[in-house]
Amino acid sequence: MRKISIVGAGRVGETAAQILAEEEYCREIALLDVREDVPEGIALDILQTAPFFEFDCAVQGSNDPRILKDSDLVIVTAGIPRKPGMSRADVLETNVRIVDEVTDNILAHAPNAMVLIVSNPVDALTYRVAQRTGWDRSRVFGQAGVLDASRMASFIAQETGFSALDITTMVLGGHGDTMVPVSRFCTINGIPISYFLTEERIEAINERTRKGGAEILALRKNSSAYDAPGAAVATMVDAIVHNRRRLLPCVALLEGEYGEADIAMGVPCILSEKGVESVVELDLNAPERADFERSAAAVRGEIERVRAMS
Repeated sequence: MRKISIVGAGRVGETAAQILAEEEYCREIALLDVREDVPEGIALDILQTAPFFEFDCAVQGSNDPRILKDSDLVIVTAGIPRKPGMSRADVLETNVRIVDEVTDNILAHAPNAMVLIVSNPVDALTYRVAQRTGWDRSRVFGQAGVLDASRMASFIAQETGFSALDITTMVLGGHGDTMVPVSRFCTINGIPISYFLTEERIEAINERTRKGGAEILALRKNSSAYDAPGAAVATMVDAIVHNRRRLLPCVALLEGEYGEADIAMGVPCILSEKGVESVVELDLNAPERADFERSAAAVRGEIERVRAMS
């Protein structure tokens, strides 16, 4: 990839930019933010780490949306963050208006780009951007499941004492309290986690995963999580840039999969240089199906709020 742009030079955007530069996933990174001088300062700070991390990727920042020109991928992290006690839905109205403006800038300056949505509530905002652009679902998708699955894997590692490197997890549904950690598809080096953990401990991990972001927000007090979200973004970018065809949980528009359509939510996707190449439909059992449908209903509620703002 030649150019990746990040809209929103907050903590998630800055962390993602640092990792992308270090890994040299592209030749140029552009940071766009409305705060005067801030994106330029962040870009300069990242550039000054180049001798340490041995990269020569160009990094620049600006308040001018024309910096998006010729982007291959635009990562959207812009929006107001949650505060302790707030849900992701609480920031919906403000963030819809912010993301609408961002989308219009992408259409004007980077009409051939793919768009990765990180801003919350990510399911509803991914749907909004897809509707506003009219682009194919392969080009507009969201980051949530990669982060949630990582959180779940870290909790399993803490609980069992096994290396996080051997743990594979899968999380479906909306990004929030109704997300569906699917423990039946979670393994430790291929062995189901039920071999090592009781049903009670698994459910405790599932619940902690659902509230993983809120837990960090309550502990940090003055900011949401940004290290793990930035790393999750980089994982998705790596899959795209290197055409790895990785099976990752992403927010994607559904077109009949899982019995759902005209909705964006977390499902397993094949992520490649084409973006979302396809959606993988798991054979859910009755309880998993019921949880997924409840999560879909919650996401639909957010989408209806978005539609009402049109």
